[in-house]
Amino acid sequence: MSTKTSETPMMKQYQAVKDQYPDAFLFYRLGDFYELFNDDAIKGSQLLELTLTQRNKNSVHPIPMCGVPHHAVQNYVDILIDQGYKVAICEQMEDPKLAKGMVKREVTRLVTPGTQMDLSGDQARDNNYLTALIQQGTQYGFAYADLSTGELKTSVLDTSDSLLNEMINLRTKEIVVDDSVAAQLTDRFAAQSILVSHQNEIVESAEVSYLSQDLTSQLEKQVVGSLVSYLTTTQKRTLAHLQRAVAYEPSYFLKMDHYSKYNLELTTNIRSGKKQGTLVWLLDETKTAMGSRLLKQWLDRPLLNETEIEQRQDKVQVLLDHYFERSNLQDELTKVYDLERLAGRVAYGSVNGRDLIQLKTSLQQIPKIRYVLESLNSPVFDQLLTTLDPLDDIVDLLDRSIDEESPISVTDGGVIKDHYNTQLDEYRDAMKNGKQWIAQLEAQERQTTGINNLKIGFNHVFGYYIEVTKANLGKLPDDRYERKQTLTNAERFSTPELKEKESLILEAQDKSTALEYSLFTQIREQVKASIERLQQLAKQVAQLDVLQSFAVVSETYHFVRPSFTRGHDLEIEEGRHPVVEKFMGHQTYVPNDVVMNDQTTILLITGPNMSGKSTYMRQLALTVVMAQMGCFVPAKKAQLPIFDQIFTRIGAADDLISGQSTFMVEMQEANNALSHASENSLILFDEIGRGTATYDGMALAQAIIEFVHEKVHAKTLFSTHYHELTDLDQTLSALKNVHVGAVEKNGELVFLHKVEDGPADQSYGIHVAKLAGMPASLLMRANDILQGLEEKAVTLPQEKPTTVAAQPVVGQLPESSEEPAQDYEVDAHEADQLALFDPVDVDPKTNKVLEQLKHLNLMAMTPMDVMNKMYEWQQKLQ
Repeated sequence: MSTKTSETPMMKQYQAVKDQYPDAFLFYRLGDFYELFNDDAIKGSQLLELTLTQRNKNSVHPIPMCGVPHHAVQNYVDILIDQGYKVAICEQMEDPKLAKGMVKREVTRLVTPGTQMDLSGDQARDNNYLTALIQQGTQYGFAYADLSTGELKTSVLDTSDSLLNEMINLRTKEIVVDDSVAAQLTDRFAAQSILVSHQNEIVESAEVSYLSQDLTSQLEKQVVGSLVSYLTTTQKRTLAHLQRAVAYEPSYFLKMDHYSKYNLELTTNIRSGKKQGTLVWLLDETKTAMGSRLLKQWLDRPLLNETEIEQRQDKVQVLLDHYFERSNLQDELTKVYDLERLAGRVAYGSVNGRDLIQLKTSLQQIPKIRYVLESLNSPVFDQLLTTLDPLDDIVDLLDRSIDEESPISVTDGGVIKDHYNTQLDEYRDAMKNGKQWIAQLEAQERQTTGINNLKIGFNHVFGYYIEVTKANLGKLPDDRYERKQTLTNAERFSTPELKEKESLILEAQDKSTALEYSLFTQIREQVKASIERLQQLAKQVAQLDVLQSFAVVSETYHFVRPSFTRGHDLEIEEGRHPVVEKFMGHQTYVPNDVVMNDQTTILLITGPNMSGKSTYMRQLALTVVMAQMGCFVPAKKAQLPIFDQIFTRIGAADDLISGQSTFMVEMQEANNALSHASENSLILFDEIGRGTATYDGMALAQAIIEFVHEKVHAKTLFSTHYHELTDLDQTLSALKNVHVGAVEKNGELVFLHKVEDGPADQSYGIHVAKLAGMPASLLMRANDILQGLEEKAVTLPQEKPTTVAAQPVVGQLPESSEEPAQDYEVDAHEADQLALFDPVDVDPKTNKVLEQLKHLNLMAMTPMDVMNKMYEWQQKLQ
């Protein structure tokens, strides 16, 4: 009976390693391949499209297996990581030829979605954040790091919503938690496709102490310790490039939740899910990967400090005013590689010769960049100039040591320049002379034997050999040639002279390769000692890159420098939506003014669909974001207050994961704005209330407007199709009606895209349906129905003003403990304008139904209750 393969020494070794990493694919090195076994092989063959085979097919228990070549392993690892899996890389730790018994193997690195180092293409221009969380009562210690750049930040958050918001904004793929974190919270992370990893033990070390030494909060120190411990455990090497943790407070920046960022399409196009058509797509004229990453960070966290904003603006203005210097600066930045990630690879030990050449090339541009800044002759760049360290000592070291044509491998030679090391030069001379001798021997043997195609070659298995085709074997002398290998059409031989020279050459080659690698690691360590200097330089270059990008887009798209007011006045003259304008062209886009102050805090916007209401609202928000980033803005003139928060309720979609309807999502987002906005906030509400019945929706919309007007006082743009709401300007002093113009010409609707004072005169819904291509017969029928409805509409005669108490909407609007519900004085015809029946000349049955309707509490009824009541009335009226 055959022995189970799981009991063989190799499979025992495999299983012992696999047991340590049960939640990861184990790539187990066997010779020139990484093999996967058992369940890993079955699932891996599907995900990686590999052929599934079996180990020991004839045994009782054959084991599923599949494998990938060692030189192509990174591609396969990336595929699994991108799908949210972990991969443990198990290497051979000794030469199989020299091993006694089983070759020793160990996992040298656990690759996870949050710890990827080798990012390429568009990913290289994005951060890859790993986050960590510790829960302590109602507070959350939160930290995040980018392993590839060394960035490390931490904060204390007060709510699970703010925590989830931070994670989604960071676009994190993995979060590290311990047992303190509630299961329902980790379920929410999983619902967002965030991998949840566990780290219950904080490994106390000098590294953890150093990285957290600037922190004052104990909770922040704990969560940083947890994050660093996880990195140490998974990466199994020094993390010298991690920067000391920086504590941040989200409220120090312009706050936008992830819904608002999504609605405004700051980084992701709602329709395509891609970068094109977003604000970052428009603004990103950076020349370096680190500049592109910093731009996204600035976009995620616009500033609140006016002085800091104006310092950025000053630099943009100088670059904008000096075209030729800016052009020269761009030329030099183009030659700068990703200093942050190069520094990370140096510290990580994964840097190769080509990386060091890229580092040298980048550093050689710094003196040229300094020269360009000095030629600007502006004090606004003085501080930046003092921090642009060219690292001349590193440039000199790399220029003397690393060959410009270095191979990717650092263990096979060819990395170190000639004349850098005397011993290495001697080995190379011996190898060179030996190879010349080989060439001479080949010519000599050809002449002696008369075999013109005789050749001397080399491979790693048989060493040097003389190859002779079988047709010429008879010409060889019998005394000197010793057979080494038989091929299909040739034989390979050796001679005493070749053996002797081979020994000398290979000894020199082995010693040369070993010495080269030793020299390379010494050079790498010297560069590693300057990691902090490199990282500081990278920050300054990235900042300069973003500022020149702002200058380029400001010039290209005719942006202006905004000014800031200490009050609440907002005045934008001929403002534009920068992304829409880029698609349409500057000459085609219709600009619009936005004017708001303490006397006008709410703009109620009406007008037909497709006329530009949403664009008008979004362009204001984007202008605010750009201004507080330090960029110039799309307008002829702009004076703005500094906003603390932006809230949006634009568009609607079901939240399928949590099982919430479109209307519930709409109400929750609206409630979030009403609960957290201040008088320094900006609110954009687009078509609030459309997700429910007409009268419910209209009632909610009016109540929300009144609440914002009386309680919140935030600058608010509220677009609606409920024309009945336009009467609110009679009772709400800080509300102003505006509309997007449209005219009807010869039965056709023409959008003017111009925002004008006053309410829209009609909705033009059927006209828009016509533009959408609806059938002519359907449109005619809709028009007939509309006329019939308009003829039946009855408005009560006006009476003297009546006081009507505002009713709170249960479960949707935030309660206020500051003062009792306020009464609003409205005209009777305004209060009754939603009447369903004409109260004049009706019979007693109808009067009774109307009386019941008048006192009916709709908000306390279920849809089924309403249907039953309607059926009851219908029976009475019949």
